[in-house]
Amino acid sequence: MQTLQDAAGLRATIRGWRTQGHTVGFVPTMGNLHTGHHSLVKLARARADRVVASVFVNPTQFGPNEDFERYPRTLAQDQVGLAESGCDLLFAPDVGTLYPFGADKSVSLHVPELTDTLEGAHRPGHFDGVATVVCKLFNLVQPDIAIFGQKDFQQLKVIERMVRDLSLPVKVMSGPTQRADDGLALSSRNQYLSASERPTAALIYETLRQMRDLIAKGHARKVVEQAAASKLERAGFVPDYAAIRRAEDLAEPADGEREGLVALIAARLGTTRLIDNLLFD
Repeated sequence: MQTLQDAAGLRATIRGWRTQGHTVGFVPTMGNLHTGHHSLVKLARARADRVVASVFVNPTQFGPNEDFERYPRTLAQDQVGLAESGCDLLFAPDVGTLYPFGADKSVSLHVPELTDTLEGAHRPGHFDGVATVVCKLFNLVQPDIAIFGQKDFQQLKVIERMVRDLSLPVKVMSGPTQRADDGLALSSRNQYLSASERPTAALIYETLRQMRDLIAKGHARKVVEQAAASKLERAGFVPDYAAIRRAEDLAEPADGEREGLVALIAARLGTTRLIDNLLFD
């Protein structure tokens, strides 16, 4: 596996692949990779001739009180995992490569409506940073397909909308959430959980499944949401939201609507903020 930091080298390598008629799959990440990331690389490997992954901790998607500085940087470890998963090229740029005028003076993208709710409401500006950096990476890599994990479901929807609205020639695909044996969604932030918090964290997935089952039995959406939040609070979580939305556009479903839904939870356990979701269909 080749590792590059400069845009010129990246473009030259991909241009060489293109002259050979190869298709390119792309997996953008912020590093500190785990089995969930590796599964996305393997999906790209199965669908494209060449696979590029990026590792870049993007400053514009972190709020002023969030964990940008303490976000784990584990490039050497990430290189090993990516190579074993079938990645051909790792693009690991510095901030100046992606933000030549500085992150605070960058052109910024905003995807309306989808970014005003859930994560967007609790983390203002977060999705502007996500959309901006993903668009920059798409312009640099120019992949045929790009693969994102379903665990960050709202992010996936934002990127799909951005690609369609800007007519970008990229097919966005998703890979299923990878989970521990007790159901906890794999995440780089899980390492912040204490030994006593770790078993409790699995209650998020249990709560998501309960939300799905109660809706299927005909319970009212708002009652189910309130019950889910209360259950998490009793277990020691501080929920930001426990919501049921339409999977297509994250709009609130009508009363009695049962199909095409997704349950989403964001909650803090101790100092660790966890997110997860579950598609009903």
